[in-house]
Amino acid sequence: MPKNSTPTTLSPSEPPGPTDALELAALRAIVEGTAHATGEAFFRALVRNLCLATGVTNAFVAEFADSETRVRSLAFWKNGRWIETQEWELAGTPCEDVLRGGLCHYPAGVSQRFPKEEGVESYLGVPLRDADGGILGHLAIFDHRPMLPEPRLLFTFQIFAARAAAELDRIRLLKQLRQSEERFRDLFDEAPIAYVHEDLQSRFIRANRTAMRILGITPEQVPGTLGMSFVPNTPEAQRRVKEAFASIGRGTDTSGVVLELRRRDNNQPIWIQWWSRPDPSGQFTRTMFLDITDRVLMEREQAQLKAQNLYLQEEIKSDHNFEEIVGRSAAIQSVLSNVRRVAPTDASVLIQGESGTGKELIARAIHSASHRRDKPLVKVNCAALPTGLVESELFGHEKGAFTGAIARRIGRFELADGGTIFLDEIGEIPLEVQVKLLRVLQEQEFDRVGGKAPIKVDVRVIAATNRDLLKAVADKTFRDDLYYRLNVFPVFTPPLRERTEDIPLLLRFLIEKFAPRIGKKIEGISSKSLQRLQSYRWPGNIRELENVIERAIILADGPLLEVDAEMLPGSTDPAPDAGFAVTSGATLEAVERQHILAVLEKVGWVIEGPNGAAHILDLHPSTLRYRMKKLGLTQERR
Repeated sequence: MPKNSTPTTLSPSEPPGPTDALELAALRAIVEGTAHATGEAFFRALVRNLCLATGVTNAFVAEFADSETRVRSLAFWKNGRWIETQEWELAGTPCEDVLRGGLCHYPAGVSQRFPKEEGVESYLGVPLRDADGGILGHLAIFDHRPMLPEPRLLFTFQIFAARAAAELDRIRLLKQLRQSEERFRDLFDEAPIAYVHEDLQSRFIRANRTAMRILGITPEQVPGTLGMSFVPNTPEAQRRVKEAFASIGRGTDTSGVVLELRRRDNNQPIWIQWWSRPDPSGQFTRTMFLDITDRVLMEREQAQLKAQNLYLQEEIKSDHNFEEIVGRSAAIQSVLSNVRRVAPTDASVLIQGESGTGKELIARAIHSASHRRDKPLVKVNCAALPTGLVESELFGHEKGAFTGAIARRIGRFELADGGTIFLDEIGEIPLEVQVKLLRVLQEQEFDRVGGKAPIKVDVRVIAATNRDLLKAVADKTFRDDLYYRLNVFPVFTPPLRERTEDIPLLLRFLIEKFAPRIGKKIEGISSKSLQRLQSYRWPGNIRELENVIERAIILADGPLLEVDAEMLPGSTDPAPDAGFAVTSGATLEAVERQHILAVLEKVGWVIEGPNGAAHILDLHPSTLRYRMKKLGLTQERR
């Protein structure tokens, strides 16, 4: 190998002298010509101008290919024409020496040292490094003529090398940035959490798939969509979102604010937990939210169930008149027939009758036989409510709606949603509340006291009264439109004096109800007491009967129940009897047979007439004869 074939590593530290001013000016113009180019165009301009500046015929810039043992050309100018992109192994080439260290110069003898480089006499190359010193590739010139180590040549070459290294580093960083953006875009689009970028007017810039799914929008709808347009026009929802955006305007972070929204595709309500912070540029916000609709609905359901449970516990504490309807009279059977007809419907029912006739029991029977039986039956005694609190009790109130309203209260209509509400003593509701009650019946919605948004409910209304509502309508104390809305299906409960034949059955039921509770063993009731009970007018109806029997059991000294005349105000003693008794545990038919037999024996088996058994039993003579035949009662077979 010729002596001058040994590579020379140079690092000229002195710039050219004044004699080279013209050459440097030309070099500066060439370098500045590449200032506006980037990427492939930049490298093409670089290597071509490098050949012009150094006077060589060949120049290229290359980067590492798949490994550090192989390189790929980015721009290759050779003998006045462009060479297509090429790849080659570094082994056995001068490029291998360049990438091991710094600037490497072979003034001559390259083809002798590197047989692969046939026809190449001289070579000058320099590694291209990034800001951290890592090697990215290299820049090289070569020629078929010797290349002397002139300072101007080396100085010019290093200027071009610096520019090439900067551009290659820029491309590398840009590639890394794009890869990072792609990874971020994948994370952004596929994240299970909703992400949205909005401008300061809540106009969407971009949104990920989760956000679009939650909000019910398509990718085409995202740009320009106003975030505020998802907020329902209710006072509470508007207040919350305005407070949230005000915090962003102050430059503070929101921290898990719960907002109510409406989906764009079906207008269904959704609830989100929302975080947002302004971008450092101050031009947009970065928002993240979670869909908590299921959680909110579950919490609301739990709150309603809790309120219903509290109400039911209060109801359990109260003592209802009966657990079932007792009676076989035509009057009570007519009522039960009406109950069976109206129960499967959602029609409003108005139950009318005297106090103590079991109107609430009829309401419970209607609810129990309806398709709403699995939902609550909520009872409201309108007469027991203070005038100023009737509206709050029925419809609820918001916190601060009036003095003493320290918390939101759910009203009885909201508690009864899906079920039935029983408005007892409906005639006592004030006129101003009747208007709102009419709205619930017509539109199935109401407003809480102090509320701004209507609340939809699905409630069946059963009302009851002992007042003459038509007279109240005439007196202008009850709205006629409300009356007709309530009186879709009227039910009349008969007074006890019109169903005296049911008294023996009621007595048996009441004895079995109260005797174990009081701790007495009662086997029956004397016929004298029974006749006294049947001849009494019962102004308090079944409620009065219940109280009388309970008192009689408390006072009883033996197994036979006695009801003294003092217990029945204004009653008169019946004629002496044969000591008939209702035996606890007897069948209904046996009780009826025993009772009819006692009356027949008392009147000497006379059936018709003012003193006959039919009159005493309040039965038509033909009806009595039919029952006697059915029970096998004849004077001969008694």
